Formats: sequence, C-alpha cells, structure tokens
Amino acid sequence: MTSDTPHLAEAFRLFDAANSADPTLEPGDDGQPVPKELLYAQRMSACLARVAPAAPEAVRLAARCQHLERWQIPRADFPMTRPGYHQWRNTLKQFHAERAGQLLTQAGYPPVGIERVQQLVQKLNLKSDPDVQLLEDVICLVFLEHYFLPFAAQHPEEKVIEIVQKTWPKMTERGHTLALQLPFSPEALALVTKALER
Repeated sequence: MTSDTPHLAEAFRLFDAANSADPTLEPGDDGQPVPKELLYAQRMSACLARVAPAAPEAVRLAARCQHLERWQIPRADFPMTRPGYHQWRNTLKQFHAERAGQLLTQAGYPPVGIERVQQLVQKLNLKSDPDVQLLEDVICLVFLEHYFLPFAAQHPEEKVIEIVQKTWPKMTERGHTLALQLPFSPEALALVTKALER
C-alpha cells in the first residue's frame, strides 16, 4: 500500500466507529470520558505520528486497530493462569486481525494490503520485520506514557519492575531513547530506573 491512499480516512472512520461502542469509559487527555479502546487507538496514532511521521500506511492502519473491539473477548473468559493469559492474548490477536480485515474490506482495501495489516496486528516476524518492530516500539511507548503509572498503582512493586524488564527487550535502541524522554512522573521514573538497574 502507498501512503495516504483514498481508503485511509474511511478505514480510520470505521475503526473508530467500532471502538466507540466500548462500554468502558476512561478520562481522555482533556478529562472528558472516552470509550477506552477509542482512546487507546487515538493514542497509538498520535504516538506513531510523533516518532515516525513517514510510517507506511499499513503501520498507520495497524496502530489504529491494534485493540479493535478488545472488550469483546474478556480476560475473565480464560483461566487466570500464565497459560490462560497467553491463550487470551493469542485469541485477541486473531480476533483483531479478522475484524480489521472485515473493516478494511469495507473501506475498499485490496486483499494484499489487508493481509499486510493483519500480519502487523498479529506481530508476526517481530525481530526481522522493521514495520512490526516499529509498531511494537509504539505499543510500548503508549503503555509507558499513558498506562504504566495506573498499572503500577494496582500491583506490587516487584510485579511492576518485572513488567518493565519484559517490556524493555521488545524495543529497539531508538525506542529505549524515546522511552527515557517521556514525561514520567517522579514515581514512574523511579520504578523504571529501578527496573533497568537490575
């Protein structure tokens, strides 16, 4: 796919309309309630535009639909174990890819373009595909900027440190540099620093 095809705006509109049905609301950057996955999608697009303004269109699409209708498959539907967690995550990847494919078809994308977005959404060939790696950097940056501190408030410090230590190797060196430039609160910065020092 070439950048900015006529179908891009329609795909974003369809993704956002789908995510607007999320029953869970969260405060947006202006404090007003926003459907959770719509807010996440907007944050993903904003981060990608900031760190890679010339990103391929397929990456822009994959960023916008990364958590497409995520609430449809609750974590509670799977065993509350590590294998259950991985089963849930793998099921979500397939679901997001399928739903993205349906909406991209509706937006007018050709099969080859849809398949590329689905590969990205499922994060296939992470370490060997630079587009997948870029998407992973953005996912990690959005988590660290917007969701890390709320996560830390709900879990023991050791668990939080473990998450940072698992997140860090997924990122590129440029991702690491960008992460350390995020506007962390003193509390969040202390946790990240402690995790990286170990």
